[in-house]
Amino acid sequence: KRQLVVSKETTGQWRRESGLWRMRKQRIVEIHMWRERRERYGELVQWDTSTHDWLEGRGETIYLIKMIDDATSRLFARFVRSDSTAENMAVLEAYLLRFGRPLEFYTDKASIFVTTPKKNHPVREEPLPPTQIGRALTELGMGWIAAQSPQAKGRVERSFKTAQDRLVRGLRVAGARTLEEANAYLEAEYLPEWDAKFTVVPACADDAHRKLGAKHDLAASLSEVDQRVITNDYTIRHNTKVWQIAREHVAPRMRGATVRVESRRNGEIAMRFEGRYVQIVECKPAAKSGSQAALPKAKKTSPSKANNKSRAKSQWMKRFWEQPAPSIKKAIKISNATS
Repeated sequence: KRQLVVSKETTGQWRRESGLWRMRKQRIVEIHMWRERRERYGELVQWDTSTHDWLEGRGETIYLIKMIDDATSRLFARFVRSDSTAENMAVLEAYLLRFGRPLEFYTDKASIFVTTPKKNHPVREEPLPPTQIGRALTELGMGWIAAQSPQAKGRVERSFKTAQDRLVRGLRVAGARTLEEANAYLEAEYLPEWDAKFTVVPACADDAHRKLGAKHDLAASLSEVDQRVITNDYTIRHNTKVWQIAREHVAPRMRGATVRVESRRNGEIAMRFEGRYVQIVECKPAAKSGSQAALPKAKKTSPSKANNKSRAKSQWMKRFWEQPAPSIKKAIKISNATS
């Protein structure tokens, strides 16, 4: 009637005031609750890897593996060449030798920590076997917790953001170009500076780290472990090679038994049967003589093919179509004689 022009926001406000339009309640999609720090040093350690360009193109690609204590924010880190199981085991070994065994580690669900079910395979009722790192943590008496989101392990995530600023600049000033130079700066400069500025006092003064005992064999636990079956001739097959058990170490119940084979990070292969280590020797194939190696390999041919090559080619079809055809009477006679 009055031809007033108003905006959508104004009409919406009039509708809400008059009760014609009720606003829907906004749903909270995801909630991340704040979590208190653990009370004791060594009670929980967050563990993660960053793929940032730490050398800014001055050298090879390197990765930073961090372990940060949840109660104190004390940091332990190493640069490595790959985010592999072996490299993570090497960093874990360095941590254990320096500080001892924490109660639990807190990581993401990367494939080196969690065994993922295979696609297009039936669902297994029994739990999936642990990864190599998961097995090692169990053998060394340490727990493992999987983070359900990056925010859950925010302490180590925030430390990476700080490192991408402070550590990158420090490496640039130091002129680091190699893995060794980066680790030298990390150990001598960055980690002491971090501990001085960012660590806090825990609620409880007790240290939850436990010492490594005589039963904790780091070389054995922090290796790639597989199960193999001993054959009737007291050999096992591992990594496309055949290994023979030494005669003096042959024991009853060995044939057909399952043994533990450890591929250690220094290249050695160790085998354990019923709790004790057994000496094994690689069975190398016999070397060929010089005359046999020099001779070219002869192509295998079947006897029928060899006979066909030596036999002369048949000539019965030669000039067949040029010959005159027989008469009808002669063809009938030939047909009756052959039928």
